[in-house]
Amino acid sequence: MRYEIKGETLPVVICHLESGEMMITENGGMAWMSPNMKMETTSGGGLGKALGRMLSGDTLFLNQYTAMGGNGLVAFASSFPGSIKPFTVSPGQEYILQKSAFLASESSVDLSMHFHRKFSSGLFGGEGFILQKISGNGIAFAEFDGHIEEYELQAGQQIVVDTGHLAAMSATCSMEIQTVPGIKNKIFGGEGLFNTVITGPGRVWLQTMPICNVAGALRPYLPTGGN
Repeated sequence: MRYEIKGETLPVVICHLESGEMMITENGGMAWMSPNMKMETTSGGGLGKALGRMLSGDTLFLNQYTAMGGNGLVAFASSFPGSIKPFTVSPGQEYILQKSAFLASESSVDLSMHFHRKFSSGLFGGEGFILQKISGNGIAFAEFDGHIEEYELQAGQQIVVDTGHLAAMSATCSMEIQTVPGIKNKIFGGEGLFNTVITGPGRVWLQTMPICNVAGALRPYLPTGGN
């Protein structure tokens, strides 16, 4: 499989497949394709995995796209202004993604739900108790909100992230939640009560425009039921 990512604020990944090669995506992820691409809807590993994906913010079923009788093309577009990033997945090189980040992958990549190790991380972390995990072998594509900054953390090195800005991290990283110090900071700081602390070793991807922040900024300007 050969791919190219085009566009800036509204990107698309165009995948060029050889005959017989297959891509998987969530429902509605395909933007355009060549006429020899065969689409088939599947539970992607059975009902248990399908329910797990739904809990992690993805769709219950996946669509498979296979190039038939020759080379084919299929494109997957982002659903929100932001970035599409490729991840090369292999045993020992697995990644944790924010909910609903998975866009598409080669069929040899496995998508599953991931639980926070600490209940408090899931309860207060801003991204929910369940995230997404990609494992197996192959290339996967994830969509994130806004611009992406990437950091490589050494063993024991930490980075403190405001709620919602964590886009993805290596599965070797750990995550915990810390309260913002000081009563005045909590009440008047405007940064919320909790921060997410990521500890290496591993790589971290941070997003500049979480959709939850966008929704909060627009809320005062939206009509209410009484208006």
